[in-house]
Amino acid sequence: MMAAISAARQGAQVLLLEPNEKVGRKLYITGKGRCNVTNHCALEEMMASIPRNGKFLYSALSRFDPQATMDFFQALGVELKVERGNRVFPVSDRAADIIDALFFELRRQGVELRRDRVTGLQVREGAVMGVTTRACPQGIPAAWVIVATGGASYPRTGSTGDGYDLARQAGHEVVPIRGSLVPLESPDPCCGQMQGLALRNVELRVRNRKGKVVYQELGEMLFTHFGVSGPLVLSASAHMNFQRDSYTLHIDLKPALDEGKLDARLVRDFTDRANQNMGNALGGLLPQSMIPVVARRAGVSLDTKAHDLRREQRRALLETMKNFTLEVSGPRPVEEAIVTAGGVKVGEVDPKTMASKKVRGLSFAGEVLDVDAYTGGFNLQIAWATGWVAGQAAAEQSEEKDGEAE
Repeated sequence: MMAAISAARQGAQVLLLEPNEKVGRKLYITGKGRCNVTNHCALEEMMASIPRNGKFLYSALSRFDPQATMDFFQALGVELKVERGNRVFPVSDRAADIIDALFFELRRQGVELRRDRVTGLQVREGAVMGVTTRACPQGIPAAWVIVATGGASYPRTGSTGDGYDLARQAGHEVVPIRGSLVPLESPDPCCGQMQGLALRNVELRVRNRKGKVVYQELGEMLFTHFGVSGPLVLSASAHMNFQRDSYTLHIDLKPALDEGKLDARLVRDFTDRANQNMGNALGGLLPQSMIPVVARRAGVSLDTKAHDLRREQRRALLETMKNFTLEVSGPRPVEEAIVTAGGVKVGEVDPKTMASKKVRGLSFAGEVLDVDAYTGGFNLQIAWATGWVAGQAAAEQSEEKDGEAE
């Protein structure tokens, strides 16, 4: 939609082919239905939030930065607000307002919207001449084609990986795809035992098989029947590649207390609850569903009275709280990921125009490219920026292409 609007504003005649009944379906689920439009941060922070191929995006994000995104939507009548972590949302908290703004702007700019699915590119003598679709297998002629199909996550929203097939048809290399910002699976039965437990203000460290810390952050996480999820885990997954390495999660349940302060707290709690068993004595320090798990790992019986706890048992409890480890076996399926890592190899795409370096008349925008970022509005900003740049450049270059043909 952004690419179509951008091209139409340059005077191009634009046809937007959308297989879904309604446009912008994936936007409905972003930000838990509120649509985290962008992140109101400086370009440097934006770049730091893109773990892969950020350099490729520098030009596009410089030309259409978060402020440009905010100005764009506010000019279309959508009031915005900035929340914790510089996350930007509509004041209404309705993703539908963002979708409607784009839809009505498409109509204002004269973009033709057609429900159809592209099945292939028509390429002749190194240039794209149009596309074939389910409804038009004979082909629809076009001076320029922008592939902005999304990745392969949440396929029910239309992101079914079609763009990768189109890229391969044009001779592009597609970096193997995998989920990013995705929950993680664990074989540890404790996850199921604590299913539904949300931990807040904990520190998560992720170590690879060599013991190197690849991610460390404070925040929130959630135990599920299959493993773990939540903001910390989703962000951590962007740093993990299970095709090349294995990982262990290390959770500090009490990051605000160093070992000395936590030990003093344990002594105080166990003194105050001297006649209680450990199942109750730990109630002031841990969520109820976590008490049996921590006690078992520390080798402490829940029936032990607080006044009977030995010093080495207290030490074991402390160490477990400061370093609660969890083996993870891999990510959930890519279909459950918020974004897709991998995609069209960026070295084969012009970073200033998003145009293919292999085939004239072809561009790529958004998640179909091998780019992804952390959670917090950064991935949508990449979509807006690459879409805007691709649309502008396609409109300008398609005129040149037409001129050459004449």
